[in-house]
Amino acid sequence: MADKLDLKRELQSYFSASKAEWEEVTHPAYTYLMVDGQGAPGGDEYVSALEVLYPAAYGLKFYSKLELGRDYGVPSLEGLWWADDFSAYVEDGRREEWRWTLMTMVPAWITQAHFAAAIAAQAKKKPDLDFTRVRLDTLEEGLSMQHLHIGPFSEEGPKLAQLHDEIMPARGLTFNGQHHEIYLSDPRRTAPEKLRTVLRQPVKPA
Repeated sequence: MADKLDLKRELQSYFSASKAEWEEVTHPAYTYLMVDGQGAPGGDEYVSALEVLYPAAYGLKFYSKLELGRDYGVPSLEGLWWADDFSAYVEDGRREEWRWTLMTMVPAWITQAHFAAAIAAQAKKKPDLDFTRVRLDTLEEGLSMQHLHIGPFSEEGPKLAQLHDEIMPARGLTFNGQHHEIYLSDPRRTAPEKLRTVLRQPVKPA
């Protein structure tokens, strides 16, 4: 069997960013397992999404290893974030309005047929979980601005405001997709001031 694929090592420009400044990058299409939801991070729906996303991810990984002879490591958790009313992100007490897609990347060789077979097997093993929430989909962000944030999630706001209000207008750019976060640290095991999160915003000429 070939060596295990390490997506984070193979795609270093995707899973890393400058901590000094916002940088302009271009990312092609990648394939992910995705679960959609709404509500505050850490809320009931958010937790239930993780409870089904990770068994799906590891079920697919082991299916690939056993049935396809191709192993890979499950990479970092990622999230797309938005709200029907953007002001929900800056006003206190409105986190229940936040909408999100939690996701984790899978190798390009994974097909819808592989996904269906792996999910069917997991559903038999874990009948208490709603695997119908999980889908296999692609996302192509193209031109994007990204930055490595080090510190608590609650301190992302000023950096995002700088991007939205200063950097993007100065470069003649506007939004072209959802706010994207890649969680390089496990918040259960990492002090808040040491959390490492890639912040990414797809953009296009205004």
